[in-house]
Amino acid sequence: MEHESNTNDRLKVFQSFIGKEVKDSPSNFMNWLMPTVISAEKGSLHCSYVVRKEMTNPYGILHGGITAGIIDDLIGATVFTLGLKNVYTTVNNNIDYFAPAREGDLITAKTSIIKQGRTIINLQCEVFLDSKNRLIARGYSNMLNVG
Repeated sequence: MEHESNTNDRLKVFQSFIGKEVKDSPSNFMNWLMPTVISAEKGSLHCSYVVRKEMTNPYGILHGGITAGIIDDLIGATVFTLGLKNVYTTVNNNIDYFAPAREGDLITAKTSIIKQGRTIINLQCEVFLDSKNRLIARGYSNMLNVG
């Protein structure tokens, strides 16, 4: 398995955001999404997001592309926080949508590692409508070690 840093500064950065809105992430897209970090552990991030008007489709429902972006961004951030020396990139996303969220709703997303291999890390992200603890989407992704 690839070596990781003993002091994982990347994870510490996300832990420093706990209870705060992320505005200074290395990911410009994450900065646009404006998540609030609920928890940050090795192999798992948990964040909340307020559904803003620009995140919705013409029906006022959270756009599926934004949901996919939240899932992909948080999964990528989860791999980033592992402190691995190599770069990983998304090779696929598989997302199931179960229920809508609307403008003004608070949603939460939580990642977990399913399997971490030498070249591929398989992760999951679940997105919930916070007020009802209702699962609105679940995504799986494989991240490839590109060196």
